[in-house]
Order: sequence, then C-alpha cells, then structure tokens
Amino acid sequence: MTEQDKFIMEVSSIDEAKTLAAAKLGLNPEDFLVKIIEEEKSFFGLLGRKLRVEVWTELPVSVLKGQELAGDLIKRMRLSLSVNEEDGFLNLSGDDAGIIIGKYGETLKAMEYLLNLMMRDETRETRIKLDSDGYRARREASLKRLALAAARKVEKRGKPAYLEPMSSWERRIIHLALKDTDSVMTRSVGEEPSRKVVVCPAHSTRSKRR
Repeated sequence: MTEQDKFIMEVSSIDEAKTLAAAKLGLNPEDFLVKIIEEEKSFFGLLGRKLRVEVWTELPVSVLKGQELAGDLIKRMRLSLSVNEEDGFLNLSGDDAGIIIGKYGETLKAMEYLLNLMMRDETRETRIKLDSDGYRARREASLKRLALAAARKVEKRGKPAYLEPMSSWERRIIHLALKDTDSVMTRSVGEEPSRKVVVCPAHSTRSKRR
C-alpha cells in the first residue's frame, strides 16, 4: 500500500476502523478518515452490525510520521513549539522558534537531517522538509542577495568566490539566482556536509549547477 492509497476494512464501528488502521501504520487514530461503503445489520440486531469502510489519511503517511517524530524530539528538547504541515513543509512555530532555527539555520538543518535519518527505512522516496515561522523564505531572500554580491565581487576582481558550505536546497537557490548572469558561472564543489558553491568568471570554467 502506498502512502496515499485508500484501503477497505470490515469492522463493527468507525472507531474500530481508526484503531486498526492506526495499529497497521503506526499512527494515531485521529490521523484517519473513514467512509462507510456498506452497512450490514445482523438478524434482529442481536449481533450488532458489520460495516464495510474505506479508510485513508488526509496527509501523506510520511508527513504524519515526521510530524510525530518532530513532536517527540521537541518534547525531549523541552521547547515550546507546535508542529503543523504547511505547503509541503513541517512548520515549527512558537515561542522557541529562534532556538530551533539556530545560527544560519544550522539547528533546523540538523533536526531535518536527523528526522530523515530516522525515517529512511519507511519513507525512502519522501523527504521531510522543515521550516520555522517563515525562516526558509527569509533565508532564500538572503541567499539571493549573497549570490548577487558574490557575482559583483567576481566581476570586479576576476577571481572565483567560494561561498560557505550549504545544503542542496541552498546551493540550488544560488545557482538559480545567477543562471542568467552572463559574466559568471556557478558550480558546486566538495563533499557533504561541506559542499559549497563557487562563483567563477564565465570564461574560467564550465558551469556545473548541482
């Protein structure tokens, strides 16, 4: 069964369907939605009723499991934060948002890495992405400014500029920000987690945007 598939069960109540589905997928009963397909009443109602139901999760299973794991980590860290799904991200919001973001987003990135490491056996094709009170949008704007400043520096000096190590998401923003700037090229060098972007004069090397 894939994450977003619906599956059929025969139960005596909606609550039973949610409980069984939760046990099957390792989630909470409240994560499931249930639709009655068919209801069969027993002889004179003596033995109750039998329901044929369709059960599914409103959010992908990977998101729900990531939400649960993130909540557990936050609890262990004794932080005041809530975890909600927003636009494909797990958003951590609350009084301690600044703490979970950390300097240059390092704490947030470390937590995201840890969550994906914990979930890799269950959700091999789905990656959990974290955000906190709009940090990613602010970081994206900051990276675009950094990219343009680096390009100006390279144009002026004629030498490559090496940026700080970044995640693949951050590197992609740098590459996209400068892809239409004819005077410079960008490429990624190094190995994770120290992989970084180099902004080079356009004539010096062939661009490799990764």
